[in-house]
Amino acid sequence: MKALIISEKGETSLTQKDKPEIKQGEVLLKIKYVGFCGSDLNTFLGKNPMAKLPVIPGHEIGAVIESVASEVPENIRPGMPCTVNPYTSCGYCPSCRNGKPNACQFNQTLGVQRDGAMSEYIAVPWQKVIMDSALTPKDFVLVEPMSVGFHAVSRAAITDLDTVMVIGCGMIGVGAIIRSVLRGAKVIAVDMDDDKLILAKSLGVADTINSKTENVHERLLAITNGTGPDVIIEAVGAPATYQMAINEVAFTGRVVCIGYAKSEIAFETKFFVMKELDIRGSRNAMPEDFRAVIEYMKRGTCPKDKLISAIYKPEQAQQALEYWSQHPGQVFRILIEF
Repeated sequence: MKALIISEKGETSLTQKDKPEIKQGEVLLKIKYVGFCGSDLNTFLGKNPMAKLPVIPGHEIGAVIESVASEVPENIRPGMPCTVNPYTSCGYCPSCRNGKPNACQFNQTLGVQRDGAMSEYIAVPWQKVIMDSALTPKDFVLVEPMSVGFHAVSRAAITDLDTVMVIGCGMIGVGAIIRSVLRGAKVIAVDMDDDKLILAKSLGVADTINSKTENVHERLLAITNGTGPDVIIEAVGAPATYQMAINEVAFTGRVVCIGYAKSEIAFETKFFVMKELDIRGSRNAMPEDFRAVIEYMKRGTCPKDKLISAIYKPEQAQQALEYWSQHPGQVFRILIEF
């Protein structure tokens, strides 16, 4: 079968691998689409410390069940569209013992710490398969990245009483925006790209701020009557946006961090105490976050076509990643179609 490899920094290649043979309790998936994630782009650029090259990328999956082995529940049948929970959990680390396998200390995400889904077929344990006949494989490829944003909203415990600012309107930030709106919060979207802010507005945000051309602090004071947002979700991973979150959140507010910063960051730590802040990390997603995204997508209101920036064949993967690296602000998701 055909498989795509990030072979070294800045280089992809296609290779031939044996089609997986499923073992007891496994399901063979025919891959239809795989999304390129920011972690895949960083792996390609040599900026992902968790990935060891060469690696088959890809953990945003839209597939169809090809076959099932023994000891697989009867409701999992060939021909069903599906996606995959791409994380592992050891079962014994503190995170797993505390019921948070999404943050397993020894997690291995597909396409990062282990080979991913950029191939014609993959075999996975049946417990990792997530199905719903109302969605297509092309729909399913969007579920995992949006679920990461949904999970951040759960970490923030957002309600309809909150004013929420989401910094970064990429794919994961979009997920956080959608979930916050669904929970009835007033949402403020911040980004440097007007097109992304226009999309955010269409998703139900109350206000948008272009941090490149507007004074974020002054706009927030006007929008929130001088108090600042109750919750800020950081979905960029840059020193400036981390600092913005701490500086601008309201007293006794919550800051939830999704983005991985690439360098150390200096904070006005007095705000941690003066504001009595809750500062929370948010990693990956839980099964309930996947279910919530699927239920949202079944409503038919998700702007799927606007979230998919381009679709390439595996032979065009090098071109796709080079384009994304040169035009980062113009891409939500790039899909590879098998």
